[in-house]
Amino acid sequence: MESTMIYSAQDFKFNPPRKVAFARRILIKPDASVVAAHPATTSRETLAAVIAGIRRHSDADIIFLEGPSVSERAHEVFKQLGYDFPRVIAVDVRDCSYVEVENLLPKPFVLQSIWVPNVVLSCDFLISVSSFRVVDEATCGFTLKNMLGLLPAAKYGPGLSLLREKFHRLDLHGLIADLYFTLPCDLGIIDSRLRQVGGRVEPFGRVFVGDPAEVDARAAQLAGVRARYLDLIEMGRSMLLHRDSIENVEAPSAND
Repeated sequence: MESTMIYSAQDFKFNPPRKVAFARRILIKPDASVVAAHPATTSRETLAAVIAGIRRHSDADIIFLEGPSVSERAHEVFKQLGYDFPRVIAVDVRDCSYVEVENLLPKPFVLQSIWVPNVVLSCDFLISVSSFRVVDEATCGFTLKNMLGLLPAAKYGPGLSLLREKFHRLDLHGLIADLYFTLPCDLGIIDSRLRQVGGRVEPFGRVFVGDPAEVDARAAQLAGVRARYLDLIEMGRSMLLHRDSIENVEAPSAND
């Protein structure tokens, strides 16, 4: 079976991975930084299906975490978007404490370490639920780009403004790749009931579910764009394999 599944949005029924049944806390990162209709944000219908699927297998705490780009708090944004789900905890990135996590890559693309909300590290399973929205190739991204909303404005500035000041030309795709290796996402879901490509919004009626890098690659292929961070992730994987192979060769034998 393919690791990326594409479902009809009309009758989408979420079947979570087995790991969900053993999780105590599940974190969902919706695409909800502003108060705007789908596809600018994740639709209520898709999030409802995801929660229902989790509840069929688990009584774990479910946390919605977002760093809104507006003055309203996350719970206010969620309420206006219709995310009024019972037994779901709404958390604003701005209200969290932050932990600095080392990048696994020996040669990071942008950052050697990344500050993340402490609540993320206390969760057993992380799901990124993004919309299908491509304005241009330079800024395109799906579930893995959605993870940038977890980066605290207190450390990086609103809209990553402090990073943009530090780096003359911030490599957004490099930052996404760094975050991939620093804060692993367990599952990617792309909500494409509607999709936006360029300035055009059209019905699409699909939901993608699977490995975050793979669902993003499939969506980019369908949109006819290149998500460069996926190339960087492949480079990063090669770095880690090369490092591990060297360490295995250099490691002394137990008999030495």
